[in-house]
Amino acid sequence: MYTLIHTDPRFYLLDKHPGVSFHRDGDAPGLMEALRSRLGDEALWPVHRLDRITSGLILVARSTEVARALGEALAEREVEKYYLALSDRKPAKKQGRISGDMVKGRGGAWRLAPTQANPAVTQCFSHSLQPGVRLFLLRPRTGKTHQLRVAMKSLGAPILGDELYGGTPADRGYLHAYALRFELDGERFAFIQPPGCGEWFTGDACRALLAQLGEPWTQPWPGA
Repeated sequence: MYTLIHTDPRFYLLDKHPGVSFHRDGDAPGLMEALRSRLGDEALWPVHRLDRITSGLILVARSTEVARALGEALAEREVEKYYLALSDRKPAKKQGRISGDMVKGRGGAWRLAPTQANPAVTQCFSHSLQPGVRLFLLRPRTGKTHQLRVAMKSLGAPILGDELYGGTPADRGYLHAYALRFELDGERFAFIQPPGCGEWFTGDACRALLAQLGEPWTQPWPGA
């Protein structure tokens, strides 16, 4: 369900597994319920969330004060978040800025509109993983529901395994919260967590490419 990556007196850092929901699903406990049970029902506050299909890093505050501080940092775009995604479709562009208002579509999906009233903004660049498959490094500059999944769809390159948005069926949804960088109480934190499951994510080609790219915040990001 998750792996506990880092423990601090102020927060926990988890690596959520793909296919895990935040909330109880039938008889299956949700992520936070499972975490509280493991830690003795400690009061906890998730600072942000991930979609069910998405794996990777999640910050969980251990007090309301820390939850407020990190929540405000998120709102002010002072928490850097980086994601990995794979697609087996040719994108309309290989790097740049994806921006537009998000409007509800059918069946729980969203779509990107050409308007810019309150846009979802994502920066991206990509590299060929092998012929026909690209690895995308994504940096969301806003925090909208399904933002990255919609951004990839808008490029004509839906995420591999994300069937809601037209992705090719696969052994998992290939979207992973890869890295976080933030400041708390004057202390800087930086975490990178490579994907731990998925045939494409854990293959030698993907591991080699990630090693070649290095820390995501050092990349030449397109303009915000």
